[in-house]
Amino acid sequence: MTFTCPAPAKLNLFLHITSRRPDGYHNLQTIFQFLDYGDDLHFNLRTDGKINCELANNIEIPVEQNLIYKAALYLQHYTNTHYGVDIKVDKRIPLGGGLGGGSSNAATTLLVLNQLWECHLDATTLMQLGLRLGADIPVFIQGQAAWAEGVGEKLTPVTLPEPWFLVIHPNCHVPTAEIFTAPDLTRNQEIVTIDDFLAGRTINVCESVVIQRYPEVKQALSWLNRYSIARLTGTGACLFACFSEKDQAQAVLNIVPQSWQAFLAQGKNISPVIKKLATLK
Repeated sequence: MTFTCPAPAKLNLFLHITSRRPDGYHNLQTIFQFLDYGDDLHFNLRTDGKINCELANNIEIPVEQNLIYKAALYLQHYTNTHYGVDIKVDKRIPLGGGLGGGSSNAATTLLVLNQLWECHLDATTLMQLGLRLGADIPVFIQGQAAWAEGVGEKLTPVTLPEPWFLVIHPNCHVPTAEIFTAPDLTRNQEIVTIDDFLAGRTINVCESVVIQRYPEVKQALSWLNRYSIARLTGTGACLFACFSEKDQAQAVLNIVPQSWQAFLAQGKNISPVIKKLATLK
């Protein structure tokens, strides 16, 4: 059996860090919203227990860093299934861009294989398994735009406007670990509410840290701010600006400097994975 499923990108519409935990992770507040843009994962069911993963577009990631392979292997061991899988990935989400590509890939892998392998695990169990692989994986498994706290695993579904976003990747890689361990990162912000977000009283605390270290991001942020309020997503390097009309966003996309990657996508409160998975039932 073969099956193709999307792995959508996400945006952090803001990102506050309220404290540092004893385990080295951070307590944070953020809002996740999905985009109708992302990778495609192609699954081919095997009955011999072997797991293979191939990234298209000449992208190579060491096995020990490949969240798709790790998710499949983890689920296989957890359920003791005899099934295996071949997975091929059409990669569109930039690496190190703050769009959650690796986490989304892992979540789609867990969701699809849970059905292909007939594991019958519920969403809560899958989210717990995903959290062991990465803090952003649970929201992709839940599949709803969410207000997130803790390390990102405490999720409250929210319903947001679904505007058009212009996303720019200034062709640099920003390692998450570098930003979260930066000595100048603010880690003691006051706890906010969704009313603060709606009133525009939130920021991405990683933004100032990133632009000090990556002039490419600073330049792109300054350029995009000419046309709409721009913000970093996650720990970067991608930036986004919101537009109420697609034509407005398209007009700006048309003049993005050729030295940067850019795309247009609509915000989505429900992950496109949810609709696709329904076709497997």
